[in-house]
Amino acid sequence: MNTSKLLAASALAASLSVHAADYPPAVHHHTLDIQDVKLFYREAGPADAPTVLLLHGFAASSYMFRDLMPQLATKFHVIAPDLPGFGQTTVQNTEFRYTFDNLSAIIDAFTVAKGLNQYTIYVFDYGAPVGWRLAVNNPQKITAIVSQNGNAYEEGLSDGWADMRKAWAEPTAENRAALRHFNTADMIKWQYLEGVSDTSLIAPETYQLAFAAIERIGVEPQVDLLVDYGQNIKQYSQLHDYFRRYQPPTLAIWGDKDPFFLPAGAQAFKRDNPKAEVRFVDSGHFAIETHGNDIAQAMLAFLQQNLKQ
Repeated sequence: MNTSKLLAASALAASLSVHAADYPPAVHHHTLDIQDVKLFYREAGPADAPTVLLLHGFAASSYMFRDLMPQLATKFHVIAPDLPGFGQTTVQNTEFRYTFDNLSAIIDAFTVAKGLNQYTIYVFDYGAPVGWRLAVNNPQKITAIVSQNGNAYEEGLSDGWADMRKAWAEPTAENRAALRHFNTADMIKWQYLEGVSDTSLIAPETYQLAFAAIERIGVEPQVDLLVDYGQNIKQYSQLHDYFRRYQPPTLAIWGDKDPFFLPAGAQAFKRDNPKAEVRFVDSGHFAIETHGNDIAQAMLAFLQQNLKQ
C-alpha cells in the first residue's frame, strides 16, 4: 500500500473513531427473577458510575425512559425496571396482591439482587410511592431524588382524584367499578395529551403500548392499585420525617398543566426540605414526552452537582 493510501486509511479510521465516540451508550434489555416475578428492566452506562434508578408510573413502563437513558448514561449507571402489572414484567404468582407495599418490596429486592448499595431515585406518578418506601426504609442508600410529577404531599392532588377518594373511603364493588374507565384506551390517550400545547410531540406508541399492556395483564391489577393509592397518603408523615431528617438533594421538575398532580405538589417539597429545587415546564402529566431534553439537561446538571464521581 502506498503512502497516500495509508494516510487515507488512517484518516478514515480516526474519523470513524471520533464518530463512534459521539454515539450515546447502548441500552440493554434484561429480565431477572425476583420472588416469582419475572422483572423486565433496561440498563445503560458504566457499572462503576453512580446509579440512577428510574421508576415509571401509571399507564407507562420503562419505555418512557427510552430517550432519557442514553443521555444520562454518558455520565451515570442507569437502571429502569417495569413495575409488576406494567410493561414487559410478568407476575408468575397468581396470588400476588397489587399493592404499593408489594410493588416496593419487589423493587427493593431487585436493587439488592443488582448490588445497588447506593442510588438516586427518579420517580414519576406511581413510581413516587414506590420510591418513597425505598427511601424511608433505606435512607442510607438514597443519594438524591428527582421527582417528575410524583407527589409526596396531599397538596397538588387535583379534583381528578375524586373517584379514587370515594373508593378509598368505601372500596365497594360499585366504587371499584367506577375506576375501570381510567384504563380505557381513550382515557389513557387523554392523560398523555391533556395539558400539552403541541400534541404532535406525543408519539402514539406511548399510549398504545400502555393500553396494550393493560389488555394483556388485565384491568383488575390496575383497579387494585388505584384503590390502594390511599395508603400512600397515610404514609406521607413518615416520608416528611425522612425529608426533614436527611435533607436529600431533591429536584422536583413538573409539567405545570398536569390534570392530576398540580404545581402545588412540586412546591410542597420545599416545606420539609427547603433546599429542594423546583422547576416547571410547559406540559402535562407526561412532561418527559414533550420536554425530555430539558428534563435530561436539568438532571445532568443536578446530579453532577450533588453526586460524587
